[in-house]
Amino acid sequence: MQNAIIIGASSGIGRSLAEILVGKGYRVGVTGRRTDLLESLRILNPDKVFTLRMDVQDIESLESACEALTTEMGCIDLMVISAGIGIPNRTLDFQKEHDVIRTNILGFTCIADWAMRRFQSQGHGHLVNISSIASLRGNGHAPSYNATKAYQANYLEGLRLNADKTRLPIHVTDIRPGFVDTDMAKGMRMFWMSTPEKAATQIADAIQRKRRVAFVTRRWVLVAWLLQWIPYPLLRRVV
Repeated sequence: MQNAIIIGASSGIGRSLAEILVGKGYRVGVTGRRTDLLESLRILNPDKVFTLRMDVQDIESLESACEALTTEMGCIDLMVISAGIGIPNRTLDFQKEHDVIRTNILGFTCIADWAMRRFQSQGHGHLVNISSIASLRGNGHAPSYNATKAYQANYLEGLRLNADKTRLPIHVTDIRPGFVDTDMAKGMRMFWMSTPEKAATQIADAIQRKRRVAFVTRRWVLVAWLLQWIPYPLLRRVV
């Protein structure tokens, strides 16, 4: 039986993925700020779900929290980082940008580094991060969100290259969703909007296949190709 930890599993993609992994036989540690939602997941699977309150912006506590949850579970085979925020900010309020950076860069990096060190010490492991298709280009509506997701995508590639040098079975997967109907979407009805359940099902498949990069849902690979080649004058009309 494998052990997984999902950072940010109170709701949305993280919670749906936790439910899928439990169904596949994993023991799953789930973290988040809303302990009542975590507990509701544990009650359904008391022998397979472990809970821990975690605020990803509390950088100083993250490593000790990961250690504590791993110790309780016994080991960790899979780490999924599903905690992230995005704030519309055309006025460029620095506090809003700071909050996004603290979560999507500092919190992400702290947890990812901890996981990779753990995997290297035990000789195996799989790191998965939920980044975004937004990592491919900038966005004037939410500048820090796209920029921090670009950081995550590049950092994950760096971690993968670092792990390759060890020749250990350590895998790194970058999940790049398009629009998913979660709290972050704030009720928007955009094209190709996926349910969290459908997104999580495809993420679980990418984890099983140990994909390096996976777009969710799969059709978003077409948008990814367009975004990489769209000229700036046209880009500024749409973002």
